[in-house]
Amino acid sequence: MPARPLNEIMAADWAHALAPVEENIRAMGNFLREEHAAGRATLPPASVIFRAFERPMSEVKVLVIGQDPYPTPGHAMGLSFSVQPDVRPVPRSLQNIYKELHTDLGITPPAHGDLSAWSNQGVMLLNRVLSVGAGDAGSHRNKGWETITTCAITALAQRGTPLVGILWGADARKCKPLLGGYPCVESAHPSPLSASRGFFGSRPFSHTNDLLIQQGAQSVNWQLPASA
Repeated sequence: MPARPLNEIMAADWAHALAPVEENIRAMGNFLREEHAAGRATLPPASVIFRAFERPMSEVKVLVIGQDPYPTPGHAMGLSFSVQPDVRPVPRSLQNIYKELHTDLGITPPAHGDLSAWSNQGVMLLNRVLSVGAGDAGSHRNKGWETITTCAITALAQRGTPLVGILWGADARKCKPLLGGYPCVESAHPSPLSASRGFFGSRPFSHTNDLLIQQGAQSVNWQLPASA
């Protein structure tokens, strides 16, 4: 991870919001460099670890909290649930998200799994943990990322502007207290192991838009382009 000032790797308002945990970010950079020195590959590439923070915090109106990046090389690209445009097949959790998108809004999903179009509309796709060991899901949990993402989520909740949280699964739902009184759309995780236990049929996309409109914000166009 580049040892650069925060304002060079993320939007200015995010750099300001995360200034209290800048030392934690540096510590995570050191951790990743130690992993690489030991011959352990990590994901995603350093250049996109903070991809979720490239769009200004002031634009964020929906927060989708994921767990940690996809551990398959070539998949993770710095946005939760999203993958590089050329990844085929789309990961099964994302396939289930697409199924629910079609059920909820009648949207036919694209062949690719790049969710950048959502991010560009103010949907922050934030993993709770921003890195992972290649082929080793969950391997960077409790290493320090949680302190950083807690700071980010708290900063969003303190702005006083419209926001909806989308919390899929137990790990994400633990973050609800950080969002203060903002409304949240909650359900089981879309993974194949749990999607049938409350994710399917939850209609998160239409519910999110309803909650945005209630707050006086513009709804999200969840349609993704046919090609990324």
